[in-house]
Amino acid sequence: MTKPGLEASKIALVLADVDGTLVTANKVLTERANAAVKALHAAGIAFAITSGRPPRGMSMLIEPLALGTPIAGFNGGVFVRPDLSVIESHTLAPATAKQTVELILGRGLDVWIYTADEWLIRDPDAPHVAREAWTVKFDARVVPAFTDAHLANVVKIVGVSDDLDLADACEKLAQKTLSGKASAARSQPYYLDVTHPQANKGTVVATLSKLLNIPSAQIATIGDMPNDVLMFRKSGFSIAMGNSSEEVKAAASAVTGSNENDGFAHAIRKFVLFPTGEGTDDGE
Repeated sequence: MTKPGLEASKIALVLADVDGTLVTANKVLTERANAAVKALHAAGIAFAITSGRPPRGMSMLIEPLALGTPIAGFNGGVFVRPDLSVIESHTLAPATAKQTVELILGRGLDVWIYTADEWLIRDPDAPHVAREAWTVKFDARVVPAFTDAHLANVVKIVGVSDDLDLADACEKLAQKTLSGKASAARSQPYYLDVTHPQANKGTVVATLSKLLNIPSAQIATIGDMPNDVLMFRKSGFSIAMGNSSEEVKAAASAVTGSNENDGFAHAIRKFVLFPTGEGTDDGE
């Protein structure tokens, strides 16, 4: 069901989350997703991506999608051009970074640290490390502990746990404890992302609006996780993936299929390119 909202004819930019949205669970950009982005380009509608991934971890998408817009890595912690040169970045205050690490470790989660150009971990055999390295296409640097030097230029801290209730509780505690000093939200059920308070997907909408001179009311957003709700609220039209939770779906203007069933491509055709129903015979 689609809620009243922005007319598709007014959409000038589509902003998409990556994991759980643009790509499949196996991190594959399908032919239909690629074709949908090309159709946006052909229609004169800009396309941009944002993710909790570092910019380097999205570089494999730049050429296939012919991206010409700024790329928002670390949930808006760093904005880069398609050549990966930095436009702007937001680092956590060192004291806040230290407090965050202590909070997450104290709750029993593992911790990863990202600077603008490095990924630091304590245990290469910890859960999700190998999967993350495969996803972002570069390896972490292993350190015995996180020192003050490591915490001086942190863009994102990730709490990791396959105990999803524990991750949920840690997310709530971090939001309460770090309020005003950091943004804390899960990018996956098992990942808690902590970034600068201005580094969140709501701010991504505002920043792209400014950089591209497109009113936020003419931006459509699509995502699947609670941290995507922040960009839903700031955009003129929002689409939740079918693999989203009911809470995320309720926050969106419309709901599409799952990322395993080309929900992204279907959403682009149904809600952006052909909202009247014409031209939507794409195999659904």
